[in-house]
Amino acid sequence: MKIKQLEKNQLEPDFWSDTEAAQNNQKQLKELKYKQEQYLGIKTFGEDLAVLVEIYEAEPNEENEAELVNDYEKFKSSFDNFMLATLLKGQYDANNAILSIHPGAGGTESQDWAEMLLRMYSRYAEKAGYKTTTLDYLDGDVAGIKSVTLLIEGLNAYGYLKGEKGVHRLVRISPFDAAGRRHTSFASVDIMPEITENLDVEIDLKDLKIDTYRSSGAGGQHVNKTDSAVRITHIPTGIVVACQNERSQHQNKEVAMKMLASKLMELLEKEHKEKISDLQGDYGQIAWGNQIRSYVFHPYNLVKDHRTNAETGNIQAVMDGELTLFIDAFLKANLEQ
Repeated sequence: MKIKQLEKNQLEPDFWSDTEAAQNNQKQLKELKYKQEQYLGIKTFGEDLAVLVEIYEAEPNEENEAELVNDYEKFKSSFDNFMLATLLKGQYDANNAILSIHPGAGGTESQDWAEMLLRMYSRYAEKAGYKTTTLDYLDGDVAGIKSVTLLIEGLNAYGYLKGEKGVHRLVRISPFDAAGRRHTSFASVDIMPEITENLDVEIDLKDLKIDTYRSSGAGGQHVNKTDSAVRITHIPTGIVVACQNERSQHQNKEVAMKMLASKLMELLEKEHKEKISDLQGDYGQIAWGNQIRSYVFHPYNLVKDHRTNAETGNIQAVMDGELTLFIDAFLKANLEQ
């Protein structure tokens, strides 16, 4: 990351170049070893399953059948996950993900919906074995949240979650409406990769508006005690990033700058990066007609992705973090394009 007035490459270019190259090599080696372990594990699992088939054929009783069916389901799940990982072809697919949620218009209704999405993605990350850190959190006026930013750490986190970017629509009987009427709410989800390697992005300090404020929401001992939280606005693009999780203002600023650099790097790779609509993302149109997925709780139960037509009636499972159906469909659809 190049910052005017403080450019590391002007100080020790050879050191930084060698260090970044070593980090990239270590990362690639780790990814390859992980894929190899996955493959060998599935291969062994398949061989064990073949033995169980032979045992059942020799002794076709209920106990052997139950064991075979149980192991087959486990094998199928492992195989499906391995095949899903092979669809990840993007440059940053293996990276950690930075996920932000913003409610649309509608006050308490949409803010509550944003908090429901936060729970859904937190549960998904937990089931996937990912580590989740809250970088920024702003409570809603009555219920829910006004905004939240999470760092989701784990191999392929961005690759799996990148298809979640867009507007999510909720239809339900509102728990905040005394008349029990049906409401439609919207919230936007933004996903970007955490990019720590080769951040060849030049950021001019003159283009930044940096604000400090008091931390809020869940956090450590500094919450609500000091103005340690940092919000950075990149004036040319309107991109806003914030961090309040770290213990000091300096650390929060460092994390926020990395988030900004990651976002700018992502935008530089867009085909039409000169368009301001591309630079600003989806925040300006969190409303009807722009949703990528609908979650209907009433008058029936259905979650449907409007890009791939993937759908399920088990809405509670989805809200509990079961997103594989939609992730798989999105990756396959984009692979075919």
